[in-house]
Amino acid sequence: MIDRDEAARAAILARLAASREELQRILDPPPDEPGTGGSKAGDRPGGFPRSRTVQLLMSGPGLGTLGAAALGLLLARPGLALRLLRILPASAVVKTLLIRAIAALREKQARR
Repeated sequence: MIDRDEAARAAILARLAASREELQRILDPPPDEPGTGGSKAGDRPGGFPRSRTVQLLMSGPGLGTLGAAALGLLLARPGLALRLLRILPASAVVKTLLIRAIAALREKQARR
């Protein structure tokens, strides 16, 4: 009875180790070989940023898309953009400049 329990436990531990190894291989791919390119940190697994979404947003086309969306929000709904600025963590200088820009847009719209 004890031998069967130990054998079952060993089989379970072996399957668990195999599944952990498979998950490790899927979620954390091995680093690139030296000299194969990949000069940016985002090109390497484990580099910053690791998230593919953030990598896309940090790329050239991603930054343009993100900027266009932010500008569209600023022009379409300045009040919502101001509320989001108060919630989101941003440096004080950027926050101040954007708040002034929104205030200027509001004044311009109020004059019309």
